[in-house]
Amino acid sequence: MNQVAITIICVDDDMTVLNSLKIELENNFGEQYIIELAQDGEEALEIFAELMDNGYEIPVVISDYIMPGMKGDELLRCIHAISPKTLKIMLTGQADIEAMGNAINYANLYRYISKPWHDKDLVLTVKEAINSYFNEKALADKTTKLLKINRELERLNQAFSRFVPKQFLKLLNKSSIAEIELGDAVQQNMSILFADIRDFTKLSEKMTPNENFKFINSYLSCMEPAIIENGGFIDKYIGDAIMALFPESADDAVKAGIGMLSALNEYNQHRQSVGYPSVKIGIGINTGLLMLGTVGGKSRMDGTGIGDAVNLASRVECLTKDYGVSLLITQQTFDLLQDANLYALRLIDRVQVKGKSELVTVYEVFETDPPVIREAKLANKTKFEEAWLLYNQASFQAAAQLFQYCLNQNPGDRVAQIYLKRCQNNFNNRLNPATCNCG
Repeated sequence: MNQVAITIICVDDDMTVLNSLKIELENNFGEQYIIELAQDGEEALEIFAELMDNGYEIPVVISDYIMPGMKGDELLRCIHAISPKTLKIMLTGQADIEAMGNAINYANLYRYISKPWHDKDLVLTVKEAINSYFNEKALADKTTKLLKINRELERLNQAFSRFVPKQFLKLLNKSSIAEIELGDAVQQNMSILFADIRDFTKLSEKMTPNENFKFINSYLSCMEPAIIENGGFIDKYIGDAIMALFPESADDAVKAGIGMLSALNEYNQHRQSVGYPSVKIGIGINTGLLMLGTVGGKSRMDGTGIGDAVNLASRVECLTKDYGVSLLITQQTFDLLQDANLYALRLIDRVQVKGKSELVTVYEVFETDPPVIREAKLANKTKFEEAWLLYNQASFQAAAQLFQYCLNQNPGDRVAQIYLKRCQNNFNNRLNPATCNCG
């Protein structure tokens, strides 16, 4: 007998018919299968249910039509509801067209054999039914395995997408991470966003390694949604720093930066409610040409964006510390905004950053400043930019007066404070030029 018992059930109210069926089937299938007999539908259902509960395979049920109580088509319909894969054979000389139709439509009747049956016809039909049952079962098992494999592959792809963003694969024209090879690259204009926590070393010094780890993950989880929701993807995490890329537009990057700062405000409210200090960050955005691709070696590679535009975005983020602001963008990003008037921003400076010979123009985006400060900066914008022009024309005294005006209206304007001090220093140097005593 097989490891799993396999059974054929025969149902007929005539015991002579049942015995004949049993002899015929045992002569041909007796070494492989158990032949069970039932004299009515109710008994057949009890046997069927008991065998199913005990793990038996029941590939075929052979049933008469006219029986006391439950008729054959009703029995086969009940069996189909329990085990749709079991094949049903109706063996009768009295079934009408309606009964046959019911058996075919509702019980998935495999074959009808009229009484008296021909031995070879019966044996061949049962053999074909058994083969069909196990072929279908094997196909179903294979399909189940394939579905399981596909689900596992989908799960792995989802897991890999957390390490290699789908947008990265799409930009490289790859459908799967398995297609990625070292050196794959594409050149494209993008907006690059760098974000970094201010004074992270001081924060981390007060935390255990475990607390540090939890803090980083809670902070990064807070920042991620604004990037994803605005069409960007995270290129990499560098400790507490984030580098994100925006392939579509400069507006996406600026909106993401604003969204990150808004999320940070909510994050800080929660931190303050449980007695933790607030977190401050700086965000720098630049737009330009970069190479996006894979770098590394045979055993370990990484996907990243490389180019002067990337380096400049990082430098601009560093400038946020010098100016005491949260978000700076370059002229290249400003020029590609669909409508700069949609944002609360102002021109800040033209500076020479490390590694760049040309001056870089930067703008402050102060959309998420506290309402009072934001409104004051907007109200002073014209005066501030007029003062900035005078400063760059070396009209330091006139510029100082306007910067002082801005500070009177908004004492917390860190940039106006910086420029006022610069004006005073330059003006004093003019009044007291250095002397050279050469002997």
